[in-house]
Amino acid sequence: MTSFTPFSALLGGVLIGISASILMLADGRIAGISGILGEFLGLRRGETLWRLVFLAGLVAAPLVYVMLGGRPAFDITHSAATLIGGGLLVGFGTRMGNGCTSGHGVCGIARLSQRSFVATVVFTATGAATVFVARHILGA
Repeated sequence: MTSFTPFSALLGGVLIGISASILMLADGRIAGISGILGEFLGLRRGETLWRLVFLAGLVAAPLVYVMLGGRPAFDITHSAATLIGGGLLVGFGTRMGNGCTSGHGVCGIARLSQRSFVATVVFTATGAATVFVARHILGA
């Protein structure tokens, strides 16, 4: 059972699209999180401040949401090892795919990138297959 709420999903998508558009229009930058984080860790001179501000916003936004009375509706039901393993696999896939879902799915498709179209189809198909296997074959 999921607690999908179309309004909050739509609002989140609109906010992501607006923020990606502002970054592209104002500074000519692509709002792909893996690229922003990867280059931030590389500490290229002159590129650090805007990346730090962007990443700080990603951390601050959910904290502000909770302070304003919002409570995310989720339960962590898997072990720390499973979560860490999943995170490492996501990181590996992001590296192999030359970008993450936000970079390809939001920004790349908006720029009509063929590579991003293919990557987004692969992300979506893999996610659907994973959910199918987990729910219908493994019974998780």
